[in-house]
Amino acid sequence: MNSFFSLVLLLFSGASLTLAYAPFNVWPITYLGLIIAVRQLQRRPDNGFKSGWVFGLGWFGAGISWVHVSIADFGGLPLYASVGLMAVLCSYLALFPALAFYLTKKLFKPAWWPLTLPAWWFASEWLRSWLLSGFPWLSVGYSQLDSPLAGWFPVIGETGVSALIVFVATGCAVWLSRRQLKPVGVSVALIFGAGWALQQIQWVTVLKTVDVAMVQGNIEQSMRWQPEQDQPIMDKYRSLTRPLLDNDLIIWPEAAIPKLEFLSRAWLRELDNEAATQNTAIVTGIVNYNFETEQIWNSLIVLGQQDNKPGGDYRYSEANRYAKHHLLPIGEFVPFEDILRPLAPLFDLPMSSFSRGDFSQTNLQANGIQLAPAICFEIAFPRQVAANIHNDTDILLTVSNDAWFGHSHGPAQHLQIAQTRALEMGRPVIRATNNGITAFIDAKGAITSRLPQFEQGTITDKVQITRGTTPYRSVGDFPMAMILLFALISVWWYQRHK
Repeated sequence: MNSFFSLVLLLFSGASLTLAYAPFNVWPITYLGLIIAVRQLQRRPDNGFKSGWVFGLGWFGAGISWVHVSIADFGGLPLYASVGLMAVLCSYLALFPALAFYLTKKLFKPAWWPLTLPAWWFASEWLRSWLLSGFPWLSVGYSQLDSPLAGWFPVIGETGVSALIVFVATGCAVWLSRRQLKPVGVSVALIFGAGWALQQIQWVTVLKTVDVAMVQGNIEQSMRWQPEQDQPIMDKYRSLTRPLLDNDLIIWPEAAIPKLEFLSRAWLRELDNEAATQNTAIVTGIVNYNFETEQIWNSLIVLGQQDNKPGGDYRYSEANRYAKHHLLPIGEFVPFEDILRPLAPLFDLPMSSFSRGDFSQTNLQANGIQLAPAICFEIAFPRQVAANIHNDTDILLTVSNDAWFGHSHGPAQHLQIAQTRALEMGRPVIRATNNGITAFIDAKGAITSRLPQFEQGTITDKVQITRGTTPYRSVGDFPMAMILLFALISVWWYQRHK
């Protein structure tokens, strides 16, 4: 019974982390949940793998429950099948904290866990970010956007902040169990105090201000790929945009134009000329299909002025475009598609066979403004985002269609991730979505304005373009990785020789 109670405690401590993320933002819960998990790791007789897996099952089962909305509502599967798929996904993701817990307990004594568990956690989260195309969603660092640790993001990034969180939580669990109050107090004071002090540093400077508008069409997901809805949707976006043409830049969301680019050329040229006449540019999502090679790309294109010269610059074959690199499994590509596609509608969704763009691409140029794009899921990959931000990049642009996730907490978590990228990179972020949450984010990660979800509308704001760089954008995860590796090797050597 004690073992069963322990597993229940681990499951609920993992599930409680959901309350630390947006839209709830109760960030202290992260530490409480991890402290409980580490205490159970100490007490349980198993090797740590089961403890970490059960904790991870609760963490991801509650935290990414929004995935079930897309599977159940648009996947065409019965309830038992959609729940089964969610169980498989969460079981897979739970393997990564299980690995960190196992290696920590297997190789090191509890007294050294505050130094070794952060290292294994960092390594397992890095593995989660690329294995099987990667799913780095819900990393614990995102929960600290409103805490004093926010000052660390421009220095060590979200991955480094995750390691600090695990260090603090493990230290509290281990040291408090031994009634060692001094190391707990010193560690918390130093890490949180330094985080507050780092928040006072201005890593970047404001170069100029531009007027930017975004359009939120609020198109039902069920209508997006119905051919008879193509023209009404395009006309809606155009009519919503006409009052905004006095802005420097106008953004439409991911795949705002539902018709293939090749088939929309005449309409696009009209809009291109209209925008150029008003000395502005429109950036929009669109699907591009090559009929000869049968390749298809989830793309962003620029209409209107590109470089402050008169006249529209859009051409179908031009290079001033962006093709999404990091594709979403099932939604944008189907592994083992010959086997899976016949099984269920979930594996045969419209537009689920995209080709990849390059990992690093040139910035979009729109009315003289340099934009580093990230389409939807890509904003969760800091290394890819950093690879596309250059010294002359003005704004980080992310577009999305979160209509897949209904009234869940998925879109709020997505926005929180975008805020973190702004803080890490020292660049403002503009986020345009089909049905929310469309928002302007400044270079310190603060939301300056936003549109309500599930409403058609437009929003305009002044965006402060910044120059300079943050330590994290310059060196990435390498310094923190070396520090954690040194800690791991040092503890291993000490245990072996002493």
